[in-house]
This record gives sequence, C-alpha cells and structure tokens, in this order.
Amino acid sequence: MKNVKKTSPSATLTQLGRPAVQPASPEEAVLEFAPNPHPGTTYLIRFTQPEFTSLCPMTGQPDFAHLVIDYVPNRSIVESKSLKLFLNSFRNHGAFHEDCTLMIAKRIIATIKPRWLRIGGYWYPRGGMPIDVFYQTGKPPADLWLPDPGVASYRGRG
Repeated sequence: MKNVKKTSPSATLTQLGRPAVQPASPEEAVLEFAPNPHPGTTYLIRFTQPEFTSLCPMTGQPDFAHLVIDYVPNRSIVESKSLKLFLNSFRNHGAFHEDCTLMIAKRIIATIKPRWLRIGGYWYPRGGMPIDVFYQTGKPPADLWLPDPGVASYRGRG
C-alpha cells in the first residue's frame, strides 16, 4: 500500500488522551467516534453504565439508572471517553426516564449510524415504582451473538 497516507484515529479525537471539561448538558457534549477496526464483521460492542444519573424535570430530585447499550458497528465505533462525558452530562439535566434513554440512543445513532442498536434503561424506583425503558432499531443481525444484558428485574425487598 505505497503512497497511502494513513491517519491515526486519535488525530481526529479532541477528548481522548487530553484533559476534558465535563459538558454542562447533553446538548453541549461532543460524542466522538473512530473508524471501525473490523468493518464487514458482525460483532457486538456493549457499554454498561451502572451509575447513570439525571434529574427529575418536575422535582429536581436525582434519578438513577443502570444503562446497557449494545450496538453492531458499521463504519465507526463510539469513542468511550466521549461517551462517558456525554452520559455524565445528564447529571444536571432534567428529563423523564423515557426521554433520557431515547436521547442517548438517538444521539449514538445519529453519530455513528450503527447496523443495529439497543439500549436498556433500568431505572431505580422513585415514588415506589421502577420504570425500565427499552429501545432497539429493529431485529439484530441473524449471525450476531447477543448475550443477555445481565441486569436483573427490580425485585425490591421481600
């Protein structure tokens, strides 16, 4: 491959390997990506965020969730530091569970256009009731090994 100029994925990333300021909101957060190192191969990437927080838009009280994000990459993969900063930007963001979960999925889809994506938002009880939110873009690829998300349904005490 003579005369082919290869660009390092890190050359286009602005947050990885550098100090980064926590974004004040999801809208301000920059979600970055890198080239898929195995394009054309069906494989699953899973991000788990067991300490996700946002704010109730009505009371301002904190809401907590365990998120599981699974996707099959197409041409790009999500850069994990930028994803952490994006998810942490919800810490001061007021939105219902459904809105937070779908905002995350849609932002990832808009950024990397994966072949397939699903997200499970396992929200901890508030007012005595857990609210779990699930979304996926369609049927997973037929040849995909799709492990269980590994998050138990809320059982409470007793």
